[in-house]
Amino acid sequence: MKHWIQAARLRTLPLSVSGILVGSLYALANPTNTVLTPTQVFSWTVFGLAIVTTLGFQVLSNFANDYGDGIKGTDNEDRIGPMRAIQSGVISPAAMKRAMIITSVLTLFSAIALIYFAFKDDNLLYSLFFLALGLVAIGSAVRYTVGNSAYGYKGFGDVFVFVFFGLVSTLGVNFLHSKQLDLQLLLPASAIGLLSVGVLNLNNMRDEASDRKSGKNTLVVKMGGAKAKKYHFFLISTAMILVLLFAFNYNGVGFRIDQYAFLVAYFPLMSHLRTVYYCPEPRALDPQLKKLAISTFLLSIILAAVLIF
Repeated sequence: MKHWIQAARLRTLPLSVSGILVGSLYALANPTNTVLTPTQVFSWTVFGLAIVTTLGFQVLSNFANDYGDGIKGTDNEDRIGPMRAIQSGVISPAAMKRAMIITSVLTLFSAIALIYFAFKDDNLLYSLFFLALGLVAIGSAVRYTVGNSAYGYKGFGDVFVFVFFGLVSTLGVNFLHSKQLDLQLLLPASAIGLLSVGVLNLNNMRDEASDRKSGKNTLVVKMGGAKAKKYHFFLISTAMILVLLFAFNYNGVGFRIDQYAFLVAYFPLMSHLRTVYYCPEPRALDPQLKKLAISTFLLSIILAAVLIF
């Protein structure tokens, strides 16, 4: 059990639910649905199932990453981060593959339950769309590192993370509550997506040398470490600006000091950027992964709280 918990990489789980928190509590803060009849659009059942489903996708992605990089030899003695399960031999590739299948099935069941409670017997087209989206998410989580055409080995991981951790997570869960697309949420959704990409970019900067040696052509490998630092600065700083714009324009009320409590989370983010900029070697970036993930989660919690108070 200890090894399976380690393979699930618990430190990545808070980051995965950041968009769920903001998208759901935005629905709670905006209780009327202007498309259908006015009603309370927030559902605790939908919120809970969305959390469970998202965690399932994340654990599946972590298992698949361990499996794909493990069987391809990408996780080797040159890798800087914590030793992976298959790399260390504590979990066999066959056992990890079974775990991926079980996690996929359980996550799909959770997604189906989420879709049912969100739409019930209405909106068949919406139900089919979200079911297809769930299947794509499962496939994307697996194909990141598994298979000959794994897109994580071609530098497309950043796009996947931005779309699913940011846009789909935030806008998607809000739609499940409200049955409408609120473009105002595009700002925080994009911000969470960019911060999540920042975590991936940081991971890839840390592993640049080993990834290059093993043929894993991440975006960092393609652009080089120096440009990757500039890219990282762009990701984090743009996300911070987008959240500020969202707070300023929320409900058209303009400046209100209580809407800016999330600025507390900007201090560790700015400290993080300074550390990355002056980082002398990739190995020193490893502690920053946890710091950035927790900072993103903290920002999401405070922003979500600001929405409802």
